[in-house]
Amino acid sequence: MVTGSKWVGTIIAIGLFVAGCTAQSISSKPVLDTEGELFVYLSPIPQEADRLTFRLVGAAALREDGSAFPLSLSIQTINRGDVSRERLLASGPVPPGHYKGISLQVKSASLKGEDGEAALLLSGELFPVGVPFAVSRKRGTVLSLTLRFGDSVPGGFRFFPVFDAIVRGKLPGGLNGFVTSRGGNTVTVFDKVSGQVFGVIPTGAAPEGMALDPLRRRVYVALSGEDAVEIIDVLGGEIVDRLNLVPGDTPSELALTPSGGKLLSVNSGSNTVSIIDPTVPVEEVRIPVGVDPRYLVVDRSGSRAYVLNASSDTVTVLDIPGRRVAATIATEAEPVRGDLNRNGSRLYIAHYSSPYLVVIDTTSLSIVRKIYVGAGASALKVDPRTDWIYLSRKHTSQIEVFDPFSLLPIDFIHSGEMVTSMAIDGEENNLFLVLPEIRAIRGIRLVGKGVIMETDVGEDPYELTLMGAR
Repeated sequence: MVTGSKWVGTIIAIGLFVAGCTAQSISSKPVLDTEGELFVYLSPIPQEADRLTFRLVGAAALREDGSAFPLSLSIQTINRGDVSRERLLASGPVPPGHYKGISLQVKSASLKGEDGEAALLLSGELFPVGVPFAVSRKRGTVLSLTLRFGDSVPGGFRFFPVFDAIVRGKLPGGLNGFVTSRGGNTVTVFDKVSGQVFGVIPTGAAPEGMALDPLRRRVYVALSGEDAVEIIDVLGGEIVDRLNLVPGDTPSELALTPSGGKLLSVNSGSNTVSIIDPTVPVEEVRIPVGVDPRYLVVDRSGSRAYVLNASSDTVTVLDIPGRRVAATIATEAEPVRGDLNRNGSRLYIAHYSSPYLVVIDTTSLSIVRKIYVGAGASALKVDPRTDWIYLSRKHTSQIEVFDPFSLLPIDFIHSGEMVTSMAIDGEENNLFLVLPEIRAIRGIRLVGKGVIMETDVGEDPYELTLMGAR
């Protein structure tokens, strides 16, 4: 429990900092240079607090020397209805150094009773949360808060919020999931079982696609805003290397060969694909492809890659060992997502501007079927265990499931929002979704379709990957 007496001087000093710190949408921000970044998550409000509501209007990080640094609030209203899962409460860049906690500015609080809402008395507006933590340059620090309801509403008529607070540590490598945030310039590391966020790794500008090497414990991240690829050490939770590409490349997607020996980067700005030795790292060769390449799929032998060119309406087939274009296949308008079936004999292509799902025979490199599914594809995933095809489209709130033989829809999964990336956890048989409209990820059981987790991540989340994915 945190007492208020030793904080009085600090609380008075920070009033000017937090008074104007109102809740707002997190916008795209500059890449970190001299600062670190703090992320404050709030655990689900306990059941016994289901009658409580309070409103925040500011937050600040409190350094040991008495300095205060305002944070941006992600949510304002705190009650069990709005915080029934872990939520990102506040975040922001702060100078490196040692901190003694954070401060929350409360505007109002109420407790629901038989006669309706009753306002609670506030003993001031600024409330401290004591938790020592350190911030390092260009590193992220994650705090977790849990409300202690009984101590926060003494006598049932006053409100003095009390929290248990901890600094989140590192996850065991096998439980990790990763999601990029284009607007936040981060990769969020989450527990794929509980959904809790255990780390946020600041990156360069506009991270998009990722490739995971589970053997070397590396995650490769395409920085579309900096024409580069950064390399994250999974166990250390930090960026350990970087490969700069050619200015104007705008890398958007990455893929590894199954052995991890080659990394392929889709460079949508220069209409090329780079083949990279990830162990050095160095670009070995770049191959011209179609116009505006958006996505690629590497087969399970590591010998072929299929590149989807959105503006030329083609699929470029790359011979990876030969470092050359093997074929070009015309398809429907604006191909944006694709995946292979379990034995690699069929390539499924979904399109943004065409209503057809196209099936390509990878032996003859020809289109063998088309099925009407509707335009606006945003994500596609083939489950290699069942060959079922999961397809989401823009402006829809469900994922359709197609039988691979009849290509007819056999089921659907309610997503609630548009999905831009999907991954399947082979260990738990769960489907994970990126939901950019609510800045969150969600895990859903493939059997039973129950939601197992939902977690806030950064601004404009783009793609996720999982340890143990299939």
